[in-house]
Amino acid sequence: MPDDIQPPAREPVLQVERRDYTQLAPEGRARVQPMRGFDPIYTDIVDYIVRCTHRIWDERDVGLIYTHYTHNCVLYGTTGTLYTREEVVRDTIQRLVSFPERRGMATQVIWRGDEDEGFYTSHLVTGTGRHTQNGHLGPATGRTFTSRTVADCMIHENKIYREWVVADTLAIIQQLGLDGWAFADRMARAAFDKGLLSIDIGENRRLIGQMPPEAEPDLSIAHNDLERDTLRWMHEVWNGRMFGRIKDVYAPNCQYHGPLMVELYGQAAVIHQTLGLIGSIPDGAFMPQHICSTPSEEGGIKIAVRWILEGHHMGYGILQALGEPTGKRLQVMGMTHLHVKDGKVVDEWRVYDELSLMMQVRLAQMAGMA
Repeated sequence: MPDDIQPPAREPVLQVERRDYTQLAPEGRARVQPMRGFDPIYTDIVDYIVRCTHRIWDERDVGLIYTHYTHNCVLYGTTGTLYTREEVVRDTIQRLVSFPERRGMATQVIWRGDEDEGFYTSHLVTGTGRHTQNGHLGPATGRTFTSRTVADCMIHENKIYREWVVADTLAIIQQLGLDGWAFADRMARAAFDKGLLSIDIGENRRLIGQMPPEAEPDLSIAHNDLERDTLRWMHEVWNGRMFGRIKDVYAPNCQYHGPLMVELYGQAAVIHQTLGLIGSIPDGAFMPQHICSTPSEEGGIKIAVRWILEGHHMGYGILQALGEPTGKRLQVMGMTHLHVKDGKVVDEWRVYDELSLMMQVRLAQMAGMA
């Protein structure tokens, strides 16, 4: 090729926010990034995770799990872990039985990686549906629901080999008019009958012995300065209890999208939601597990953080479904998506499942009685 002729520019990887589903699963689009081993239908990693999720869940082609998950995949959920592909198939079928009209709409995908190291995607989904069939939630209620889920996947050559799913299940239970504690009891009994006495045991890692919280977070999981800065202020807020830092990093008109489909506005609302979660778990230790970021067509950067909050139910806060403090050990698996624009957080999506915490309280009570 002559020096004065440039090769055609490669089309950028898809983004979700401004596109209809037909644009996210295009026909006839050329592949825009190297994806060795992926099915030819997928043109980039966002197309892959949005399209295959749609095909499996909305088109009901559950059998695609056999070509899109490894046989020994591990799926970490808020109420338990699946260790095989066949368990993922069975679990998917059971959920689809109760909600024939369910649709999961991609809200955004934040990702990193390449065909050599593999890809990591954090996929925020807004799900809607109607409970029209008897199934794992009991007799059909006919009611509708809307909830948020984040699924983080590790993918190599067309197959997901590790996945973390945080679904706001209590939001669904409440909208259907069902008894959350009845479901918590059932899940706790199933875990107890398997010999489990708790979800997690061990010393709280926020305070080692009698030492104060560590001044600096572990930044080894970050990939750039913005991710490092994010981990720093999260550590100050969650582990240092410097809740006022939120007003320094969030825009005054920020929007907060929280569990139970809460929609709030402003710095004070974010401060209260964060303070309230720690209020319910006063000794909670916040531990980020993964962070990644991608530029946004809306301007700024989108950041995804997967985290764990561990402690004990020793206070009052926003976890009102738990009732009076029980002192029981709790582990919150959470996902946070942030939109940073002009140096400030303008949107936060925070997802965790209070039903999982209710189950943990019940399991600890069963263990105590035993």
